Amino acid sequence: MPSVADCIRQHAPAYLQTFGDRIPTGHLKVLQAITRCRTGFLGSVWFGCQQCGKTHWVGRSCGNRHCTTCQVDKTQKWLAKQTKRLMPVHHFLVTFTVPSAVREVLRGHQRIGYGALFQASRETISALLSNPKYLGCSNAGFFGVLHTWARDPMVYHPHVHYIVPGGGVSDDRTEWLSTPENFLFPHAAAIRIYKAKFADCMRQEKLYDSIPAEAWKQKWVVDIKPVGDGQAALKYLAPYVYRVAISDHRIVSCDQKMVTFRYTPTGSKKPQTRSVEGTEFVRGFLQHTLPRGFQKVRYSGWMSSNSKIGFDLVKWLVWLFLGWRYWLGSGHATKEKAPPCIVRCAHCGGPLSVIAISHVPWKPLPDHSLNYLDSG
Repeated sequence: MPSVADCIRQHAPAYLQTFGDRIPTGHLKVLQAITRCRTGFLGSVWFGCQQCGKTHWVGRSCGNRHCTTCQVDKTQKWLAKQTKRLMPVHHFLVTFTVPSAVREVLRGHQRIGYGALFQASRETISALLSNPKYLGCSNAGFFGVLHTWARDPMVYHPHVHYIVPGGGVSDDRTEWLSTPENFLFPHAAAIRIYKAKFADCMRQEKLYDSIPAEAWKQKWVVDIKPVGDGQAALKYLAPYVYRVAISDHRIVSCDQKMVTFRYTPTGSKKPQTRSVEGTEFVRGFLQHTLPRGFQKVRYSGWMSSNSKIGFDLVKWLVWLFLGWRYWLGSGHATKEKAPPCIVRCAHCGGPLSVIAISHVPWKPLPDHSLNYLDSG
């Protein structure tokens, strides 16, 4: 089956010829990285089998964060790290979106637009949790993950998912305050505050007038769902942290004109296939390219690395709040371990070890191959 990289290598030349100088520099760098990844153009790595003695060649990876080939192993490592930081309390999944008319403005001003989306949503959560009518706590901790695609990867749909523990540290830092298990804060208040804060960000960045007036009258969505201990929501978000809009296993076919892929429409559990022209596939893929250095995962409150409230203090206060139940509930912290990625011989299945690394472009012989198997 073809990979996403295969599709891009096939159709990137036509895309470059069609759009030329209109292609942003960041998109050009992504195309350059993915089309060269593991081809030998970036150099090569030689492995030797510890069991049968055969040698194997593999092209060096590009390491680009938009490359489907290079991000596979990072997901499990991130999931394991975040699982250890989950408190044994109830959690909520809070999602902030923008209307379709606003999306077009964000598409043309991604760094500013995505930053405004994060800022407005983060400040909305903080404002509501600090309100005495709800939690009354200014020391909450949560994190958000930016997505820019819908179920159909060709659709541009920027939104942020937050995992929010149902509680926080009291202002005097002496106790853990808890929300009800099925209520974080009201939808109506969240939408009202979020819309106002997003508008303020747009005014500050001189982009408010770029948004059509009717967009402010359209439906703005803030979805709030209780997700139990948060583990399922964390596993849902993990693949998106180090994954681009479409993964290799969804590619059905790729020829000189078309690319066919699978996706599951919103509100349905039945996968469908869609075929698009090759240049349209490349365009749809590149529209999800993030600005250089932009952080798509952001931590707030005591989850932030620069928080004055240490993680150990939070654990201690949760322990005092839950008592013996803490030890029963915290068992999940050791369940998720990142499995090591073992490279095995394609001939005998034995473990491989690196015997040479070269930065010189080199083309391999057709029969050299590698099998990557995750132990577990």
